[in-house]
Amino acid sequence: MTLHADMAELLAEAGILDVDVEDAVADEHVRSSAYQRVVSVIASSRSRDRDRAIVATILRDPNEISSKAAVVALVDRIAMKVTGPAEFRQWSAELLPEIDQLKTEGYREFIRRRIHDWLFHLSIKDGHVPTPAELAKVTDWMQRVLAEKSTSPAVLALLAESANTKKTRNIAKNRAGSRKLRTQ
Repeated sequence: MTLHADMAELLAEAGILDVDVEDAVADEHVRSSAYQRVVSVIASSRSRDRDRAIVATILRDPNEISSKAAVVALVDRIAMKVTGPAEFRQWSAELLPEIDQLKTEGYREFIRRRIHDWLFHLSIKDGHVPTPAELAKVTDWMQRVLAEKSTSPAVLALLAESANTKKTRNIAKNRAGSRKLRTQ
């Protein structure tokens, strides 16, 4: 398929009528913005049946930066709405063959790491307390997300002690300290 046909299909499927297909094809910024809107609509759908096909269509874009950003946004949105790590693992496994079609290894690896990070986050949300070795395998970004959002004293203590960056360690220490004050 052509970029024009792909763009027209994605916009139609998402019900986005105010984006001119010609403009999106001609301007990567318009196209990137359109992808983000498509991802927003698709992620809010209850059905996950078309996600792999949509990702495949987006990843055919010759501008891999825009297509990678759209897929990462979809991964982030789905991770925030799934019921747990098993559901996310199954959903993301269906996307991996499409992600492997990206020409740039760094982009493929970035998406794989983002999926790994979210699986880690979801397992913690599900009650798992990670080891320092497990924590070391996630990105600084995910460590910071956990430091800012986790409500688990054990996770905050681990991050305060073992996070990769001083900023993340400090966020975790401060949040762990403020949680202790609230529970007293």
